[in-house]
Amino acid sequence: MIAIATPDEMFALGAKIGASLKAGDLILLNGPLGAGKTLLTQGIGSALGIDGITSPTFVISRVHQGALPLIHVDAYRLLIDGQANLYLDDLDLDSALPQSVTIVEWGGAEAARLSEDRLEINIDRSQEVRQVSAVGLGARWAGFTL
Repeated sequence: MIAIATPDEMFALGAKIGASLKAGDLILLNGPLGAGKTLLTQGIGSALGIDGITSPTFVISRVHQGALPLIHVDAYRLLIDGQANLYLDDLDLDSALPQSVTIVEWGGAEAARLSEDRLEINIDRSQEVRQVSAVGLGARWAGFTL
């Protein structure tokens, strides 16, 4: 777990993570509203040569072209509806996953089924300084630390 005190630090953490990504990587971002999930994604995007990333809350999913395609999904509205599994299936993420980096905000169990190899990042903002933890699952993420 690491402490993140400023937006610049969150962006820099994303850039650090982004520098190690490759096609097929799946990242699930979890944390409350305003935790910094999209800012972390912007940092990841910067490492992939992508600018202009905004929250896909109302469009659910955006594809950004860079060194690797970045698929950015916000599953918040899907979870509220209670049909997240069906809607995620409709996005056909599993077919694009091998060629892209896929980031799912609010990526719970519904998104976890997309790959056994995934990085699950949790942002806790219950204190003034955010606490970010990551759990790497599968062979791809064995030994990963923030």
